[in-house]
Amino acid sequence: MRETIDTVDWGAVPGHPDWYEPERAARGLRGLADAANLEQAARAGSLLGGGGIVHGHSAAVFPAAAVAAPFLLDIAQQGHPAARATALGLLDEALSSSPHAGYTRVATPYGGAVVICCAIAHQLRARADFLAGLGKPGRALLADAAEHWRFEIRECVADGGGTAAFGLLAGRFPDGVHAAELHLGGAIEVLEQVALVYPVVDGSAEACLRVTGRGPAELPPGTFLSPAECAEDVH
Repeated sequence: MRETIDTVDWGAVPGHPDWYEPERAARGLRGLADAANLEQAARAGSLLGGGGIVHGHSAAVFPAAAVAAPFLLDIAQQGHPAARATALGLLDEALSSSPHAGYTRVATPYGGAVVICCAIAHQLRARADFLAGLGKPGRALLADAAEHWRFEIRECVADGGGTAAFGLLAGRFPDGVHAAELHLGGAIEVLEQVALVYPVVDGSAEACLRVTGRGPAELPPGTFLSPAECAEDVH
């Protein structure tokens, strides 16, 4: 795993120059991957939590946290139990911390510049079976990740003064009407009124959202929505 960690140019990952320390990210991940006891895991965690991927004292998260998330999940899956606990704690801290203005988003394979917390949540959901199998710590992480939902549009039909969008929902859309980001061809637009039309059936990702004031042509298949409030949580 060390070799894979070293393929990342951590210095090229953006981050607030007064807070982000790329070398701490690299050294911390290498140390955590190699940790064989509690002391070594704690030392590596201190590097990652003190400017590597988050800055614990100021509750700040850096874009490096989203880059590091797959490594932390691998460490949790393959590493020493103390390293697993440290990795899960760092993921939880990254998910709940706020980014600095100007360093809030990361590029993702599924398109668009996504807010850091939403990108981490997406990676946590990709390991849902593993995390759920860890018991309470893993299930708590998945519950937190569910708040950072993502909805992929598959089909739309006109619905009065808006659009009924059918698609796949990852995470949990909250009750009521909410603002959402529409990610469309690399551009981001805020939709002010989005609501879940009917409760999601357990075990199914299929859902329908109603978007007020927008026509079907403005919500093409393949685009996705994410919580607008996540983008507002900035230091």
